Amino acid sequence: MALTRRKACAEPNDRRLCRRAGNARSARWGLWQVRCLAKPTMLGSLRRSLARHTFFTASVSALCIVGQTADEPLCMRLFAALILAGVASSSPANPVARVSVATPETASFGERFSLTGTLTAERAAELSPRVDGLVASIDVDTGDRVRAGQTLLKLDTTVARQTLARAAAATAETAAAASEASRRLREGETLAERKFIPTSQVDTLRAAEQLALAALASARAAQAEQMALLDRHTLPAPFAGVIAERMTEVGQWASRGNALLRLVALDSVWLDVRVPQERHADLLGAFSATVLPDAMPGVELPARVVAKVPVSEANARTFLLRLAVDNKDALLIPGTSARAEISLPATAAALAVPRDALLRQPDGGYSLFVVETQGDLSIARLRSVRIREGQGQRVAIESGLSGAERVVIRGNEQLRDGDAVIVEPTP
Repeated sequence: MALTRRKACAEPNDRRLCRRAGNARSARWGLWQVRCLAKPTMLGSLRRSLARHTFFTASVSALCIVGQTADEPLCMRLFAALILAGVASSSPANPVARVSVATPETASFGERFSLTGTLTAERAAELSPRVDGLVASIDVDTGDRVRAGQTLLKLDTTVARQTLARAAAATAETAAAASEASRRLREGETLAERKFIPTSQVDTLRAAEQLALAALASARAAQAEQMALLDRHTLPAPFAGVIAERMTEVGQWASRGNALLRLVALDSVWLDVRVPQERHADLLGAFSATVLPDAMPGVELPARVVAKVPVSEANARTFLLRLAVDNKDALLIPGTSARAEISLPATAAALAVPRDALLRQPDGGYSLFVVETQGDLSIARLRSVRIREGQGQRVAIESGLSGAERVVIRGNEQLRDGDAVIVEPTP
């Protein structure tokens, strides 16, 4: 056999073979053409030549010119040998994987499920005036934060002040009358001691004094009432919060019972969720809750149980669970939606592993790799496990682990069962 760069073909059938083989190209050896002659001794030298090229990846174009002494089957075997030798030499050895491991821990958490609800303010009030009157001034607007006792609105006090002045004058008048009645009684008692007037007249004077004092007390009460009515011409905030809505303007007539402002407290909010009847037994015992507002992704706030109303709605088959959340920073907005993450205590012993250790199987199950020591080697072994529930970055394993294994948590993406690994320290 000899190697040549000739492109001619002797017969039509050979030309067809040449056209098929001539489409291949080589990246390392270039375009080679093989002329196969009946010289079997060249096969060994060709194999030795290929053995010297460790990373043979080239393609070969074979031109078989068959003459009187050509061996066509030998030519085809040589062409196949070239391809097989190149493929075999192009497969590098798999490198040893580097992995990080962790030891399973006892799972202290149980099942966790979510419920959706609506945030509501713990305290909200529609404020109406305490007396009828004309709105004289409004000191706040929608969105303003107010403190408890702050004046929000004032009514016109002109008439109320006049009424108070009249009550004050009546009080002064009755006070003078009571003073005069007391003076006359003292004089009558002196005259009665000297026997100048009968005792019955003294009794009449004493009764007159009592009537005058009673009239004075009534006048003073009327004056105090007018003072209270005057003070009620202002509308104070009953608690600290935010003005959610303003429903009046200056000059408008305000009547008792008609809402003028809506005040909402934001220091504490409630999350009302509807719990399915299937979960009623789960919530009879102790559990913890965390609120995740939909308006603020990534924010988790602890919550406490305020009420569990054991009355189910006939149509929905649910009952009310009310959670309280501290909102001193005013992060939560009443009226928006939020999720309640309910965490139940662990009901059975289980092991917890990092979530990164789990691999999803095509059948829907889960598996993980554990590292076993065989002599001086560390070998990765694939193991099927059954998971129960997860919390954060940890997952409870129901079966498949004993607790003493070293579980691969990093570098398990390309591992295969039985691969040798190098265990690196966990960062």
